[in-house]
Amino acid sequence: MGRMLPQMSERFYVNLPLTTGPFTLDGPEAHHLATVCRLRPGNEVCLFNGDGCEYPARIMAVARREITLEIVGVDQPPRELPFKLEVAAPLPKGDRSQFLVEKLTELGVTTFVPLACERSVFHPREGKREKLERYVIEASKQCGRNLLMQISETITWERYVGIGNVEELRIVAHPYQETTSAELAQRVKGRSAIRIAVGPEGGFTDDEVTLAKSHGWQAANLGPRILRVETAALVLAAHVADWFHVNS
Repeated sequence: MGRMLPQMSERFYVNLPLTTGPFTLDGPEAHHLATVCRLRPGNEVCLFNGDGCEYPARIMAVARREITLEIVGVDQPPRELPFKLEVAAPLPKGDRSQFLVEKLTELGVTTFVPLACERSVFHPREGKREKLERYVIEASKQCGRNLLMQISETITWERYVGIGNVEELRIVAHPYQETTSAELAQRVKGRSAIRIAVGPEGGFTDDEVTLAKSHGWQAANLGPRILRVETAALVLAAHVADWFHVNS
């Protein structure tokens, strides 16, 4: 491992293999580094490419369209959850989808799966996935993650509910179930993969919940109030991450 630079070094995403030695940065990130951040030769930054590592670097030269850096090390700080956490939910409208993806990234979620359910009212257009992936990168810059949360293609609930195996813990949020989320807390211990799913604004239908149970999903409510899609997904993801640490 290389020498770590200060924790507050600016972070820049590079969609290229990285290793120690000289490196030339161009494109939007180079513009952001030089024009927006106004960094200059001698300043220290941190590069990452989603491979799980981060690469401390020093700026050597700043030109109009490219930046020359010296990558001085390879570090792998422990910022990921010790298990795979997948969240499936219908995308909410407008800026709420950006908020959802950004916060799931910050919580350490491994994969986000957009769902199409019986009561879904918003169906993402072509190109939406690429936009969501940009949100993941920006959130990863801010929170320090070096593995990018994956964005899956939209899938129907009927298809998604049968994915996985009995070794996984699979939780579907449903406000009319007697089982509370707290009662599932002891069941996360030793799991290598956990899937959680929340429904659209109108919730899952009874038939959709019954289908989930028939495939081994465990239904739980999140309290006495009806939560929006993004709120429910974030609450349940945060609960699961916390339960794992408490019960490990």
